[in-house]
Amino acid sequence: MLWVESYRPKRIAECILPEELKTTFQNYVDAKFVPHLLLSGTSGVGKTTVAKAMLDELGCDSIMINGSLNAGIDILRTNILNYASSVSMASHGRKYIIIDEADNLKADIQAALRGFIEEFSDNCGFILTCNTKNKIIPALQSRCAGIDFKIRRDDKAYMAKEFLGRLCVILDAENVTYEKRVLSELIMKFFPDWRRVINELQRYSAGGVIDLGILGKIVDTDIRDLVASLRSKDFVAMRKWVALNASDDIQIIFRRLYDTAYDHMKPESVPNLVMILADYQYKAAFVVDHEINMAACMTQIMVDCEFR
Repeated sequence: MLWVESYRPKRIAECILPEELKTTFQNYVDAKFVPHLLLSGTSGVGKTTVAKAMLDELGCDSIMINGSLNAGIDILRTNILNYASSVSMASHGRKYIIIDEADNLKADIQAALRGFIEEFSDNCGFILTCNTKNKIIPALQSRCAGIDFKIRRDDKAYMAKEFLGRLCVILDAENVTYEKRVLSELIMKFFPDWRRVINELQRYSAGGVIDLGILGKIVDTDIRDLVASLRSKDFVAMRKWVALNASDDIQIIFRRLYDTAYDHMKPESVPNLVMILADYQYKAAFVVDHEINMAACMTQIMVDCEFR
């Protein structure tokens, strides 16, 4: 079983969050009522974990619908109607529907979802999660209390320390030996993507040891082949790379290009690269097809930038 599921927090007090956010969610639990919510933030920051922890703590019945996998209107309507119209057997009579990655739902389906919320709000609460809030239509946002998982600089140190302690507990339970400095480096490398850190540790723990050797194996996204295609202006190879990697976090790919710009590119071309990445990073929040958007970005880099 995946560690992210085995060791998922069951109570808000166990969630690693900025104190202000933790207080907000704990207040919902203490009041024994969770309103319709829209939780927004980067991947792996804990949005779904918080939603489940609140409902577990309250003893509520709930189901989760993945907006990426079950994005059709008929599937969504059937799942919601069947669940919302049934009687809850839990001690807490109100039921909840978690819609994960709601920003992947098309606008017309989001509009229908707004209607479902209005129809079933008397006995069913809705919690939506998304990575990109501005991809949620205003009419749907207005039906939910919006909470952004923003992490201030002052929160980073104590959250990283708390997560380090959590990782030690997990690895001890799994009988894996480890070096704390390696865990610290992984936390800072992927912060605040807790899920990514735990998944990487599970992946490399098969030998029972987590040491400095894994740091050389773990990379955000290997962009060497991409850079080679851009340098040689090989559009076919670039497009193939994009097709294979478009499902990855696009922001990570952009960040890797930005961080390594001076390693691969002539200094006078770096400002052009920065402007291109900033432009397409902004566009990524609105486009329907991320693969085409990334291919367009790489094509412009290929044309406008000079590599070493």
